[in-house]
Amino acid sequence: MTRAFLVVMDSVGIGGAPDAGRFFNGETPDTGANTLAHIARACAEGRADQGRCGPLRLPHLDALGLGAAIRLASGAVAPGLGAVPQGLWGAASEVSPGKDTPSGHWELAGLPVPWDWHYFPDTRPAFPPELSAAVARAAGTDGILGDCHASGTEILDRLGGEHIRTGWPICYTSADSVFQIAAHEERFGLDRLLTLCAEVAPLLHAMKVGRVIARPFVGTAETGFTRTPHRRDFAIAPPAPVLTDWVQAAGGHVHAVGKIGDIFSMQGIDDVVKGTDAALMDHLGGLIDSAGEGSLTFANFVEFDSLYGHRRDIAGYARALEWFDAAIGPLIARLRPGDLMILTADHGNDPSWSGTDHTRERVPVLGAGRGAKPVGLRGFTDVAASIADHLNLAERGPGRSFL
Repeated sequence: MTRAFLVVMDSVGIGGAPDAGRFFNGETPDTGANTLAHIARACAEGRADQGRCGPLRLPHLDALGLGAAIRLASGAVAPGLGAVPQGLWGAASEVSPGKDTPSGHWELAGLPVPWDWHYFPDTRPAFPPELSAAVARAAGTDGILGDCHASGTEILDRLGGEHIRTGWPICYTSADSVFQIAAHEERFGLDRLLTLCAEVAPLLHAMKVGRVIARPFVGTAETGFTRTPHRRDFAIAPPAPVLTDWVQAAGGHVHAVGKIGDIFSMQGIDDVVKGTDAALMDHLGGLIDSAGEGSLTFANFVEFDSLYGHRRDIAGYARALEWFDAAIGPLIARLRPGDLMILTADHGNDPSWSGTDHTRERVPVLGAGRGAKPVGLRGFTDVAASIADHLNLAERGPGRSFL
């Protein structure tokens, strides 16, 4: 039986991107950012002992070659990660002109982004007046709130009460190419929010804004506001076939776990499950037991990035890494003969770095199921080519297989 599992550890970078100096957090270039090495160093020095303690412990990932991949990518030594690799191991660099989720995932699936994304300036207002007016018209309101760069939790604390009083949607962005719309799930209505995002998405996509994100929330000004799990991304569809399409064209099923369906606008995807990372790990385990021959399971675990990287929470990120390692180990052991699992990332998000944005980094490429082998420094598209090789697909894209 031949099956493939592509698991993206969202934002788990390993430093060393050759073009990091072209990317910034505020006025600070990303040169020297290294998500995993800096977390490991903080753990070894006792600076990440909240909810955990001691050196970073990732025995299953390290056994595949994680520590060796960090040294290859950046020359950095990550304390506690020094095992002799027992799997495929290497590091990959991105060529797409962005350090965002769609760019990384598209390129891992064999398609470098063929354009520059549009980013909104960190000004007030952040959006062109005609865009804000179009969103208000679609919402049936006299205006919008926000119109700025903001963190999702901060802007709810600041504008949630005004949103309930006025009914105006809260619109904000970040250093990513995104337009986010937050609205109260009960007062504004979830269906209304999703319809609004769907209506304005083509306008944003025409501007080459990568994603329109619905951010529903609940609560009151008195008790506080909390985002719900009903987020939905309306992303630009890839402009050419990608790995998911290649698998389907060959008759294989494609199972999406997490936000993969949103990232690819369901292009080439048969089914999708969403939820917390813990729930997604259970779903991934179920697919290891049940996915059919010739299938691709494409998973994203986002909480490293969304809960800890952007919030610059080193200890929280370390806890998430250790949880992931403990959970993925038994799943690796359940792979069948003929299976390939590749674990990688889409960009970095160094929680020790300045600012709140992603960081431009190389990413680990770790493989289980095809023996122990160094694969060297690769491109993101080589991941797609290797999975295509493993599944005996006719299409390989621009990458080169490392199998």
